[in-house]
Amino acid sequence: MSTITNNASGGNLSPEALSLKHRPRPVEALIYGFLFFCGIVSIFTTLGIVYELGKESLLFFSTPGVTIWGFLTGTRWQPQAGNFGILPLLTSTLLTSGMAMLVAAPLGLAAAIYLSEYATPSLRKALKPTLEVLAGVPTVVYGYFALTFMTPLLRAIFGKDTVEIYNTASAGLVMGILILPLVSSMAEDALSAVPNALREAAYGLGATKLEVAVQVVLPAAVSGLAAAFLVAISRAIGETMIVAIAAGAGPRFTFNPFQAAETMSGHIVRISGGDLSYNSIDYNSLFAIGLFLFIVTAAINLVSQQVVRHLKRNTQ
Repeated sequence: MSTITNNASGGNLSPEALSLKHRPRPVEALIYGFLFFCGIVSIFTTLGIVYELGKESLLFFSTPGVTIWGFLTGTRWQPQAGNFGILPLLTSTLLTSGMAMLVAAPLGLAAAIYLSEYATPSLRKALKPTLEVLAGVPTVVYGYFALTFMTPLLRAIFGKDTVEIYNTASAGLVMGILILPLVSSMAEDALSAVPNALREAAYGLGATKLEVAVQVVLPAAVSGLAAAFLVAISRAIGETMIVAIAAGAGPRFTFNPFQAAETMSGHIVRISGGDLSYNSIDYNSLFAIGLFLFIVTAAINLVSQQVVRHLKRNTQ
C-alpha cells in the first residue's frame, strides 16, 4: 500500500519500474525479420538481374566487330549486317517518353492541384480512385487504343501523307495517359503534405486561392513534385506493349514523331518473339539492350535522388 502511495505522489519508484532493459517483443521481432528478409531478397534479385544481363552482354561485346564505342554512337541497328548502333533505339525511346511527359506532366499536375486545393473531401475521395483506375487498364489495351483511335485522329488532323500508320507520336500520347494517374497521385500526395499553416498565413495576407496554390503550395512541394515526374519518366522509358503495338517495327534513326520507329523495349519484344537460337548475335544483343536500358533507368533514378535532395535543402 505504501509503495502505491509513494508512486502516486511522485515518490520513489520500484526497481522494476525504473528498469530500462529491453523487453522481448516477439511480434515486433517477427515483423522486423520479415522486412529485413524482403530487403535482402530485393537486393539479391537486382544483383541477379545485373549478373545475368552482364554475363550475356559480354558474349555480345566479344563478337568480332562489336565495340562499346560503336554500340553507343552508331546510328544503324542491324546485327545481322554488322551494324550495332544503339542510337536509333535510344532516340525512339526518349522521343516516346518525352511526348508522354508532355501529356502527363501538365495534366497530372493540374489534376493534383485541383484535388489538393479545390476539391471537397468527399469529391476528392470519389475522383482520386476514379483517376487511378486508368493505371489498372492493361497496357496492351492502350496499345490498340493508340493504333485504332489516336493514329486515325492524328492522320485526320495532320494528313495521311504526314502521319504514318505506325508512329511514335500516337504511342507517346497514349503512354502519357497511362502514366497520368502516377503523376497525379504522387503530386497530390506531395501537395497535401504541405502544412496548412502556410496556406492560412497566405490567406491572412490577402492571397487568393489560386495565388496560394501556385505561389505557396507548389514551391513548398517542389521536391515531391520532382520525384513524381522522375518516377513517371522511368515508367515511360520501360513501357513495352504500347510502343510494340503502335510505334512500329524496325529501328529507324529519326526525330520525326510521325514516322514509325522502334524503341528498346519494343525491339526486345519483337525479336524475342521469333525463333532465336541460343548464343546467336540476335539473342545476345537482347541482353545488351536490356543492360543498357537498365543503366539508363538506374541513372535517371540516381539523378532523381540528387535532385530531390537538392530541392529539399533549398526549400527547408
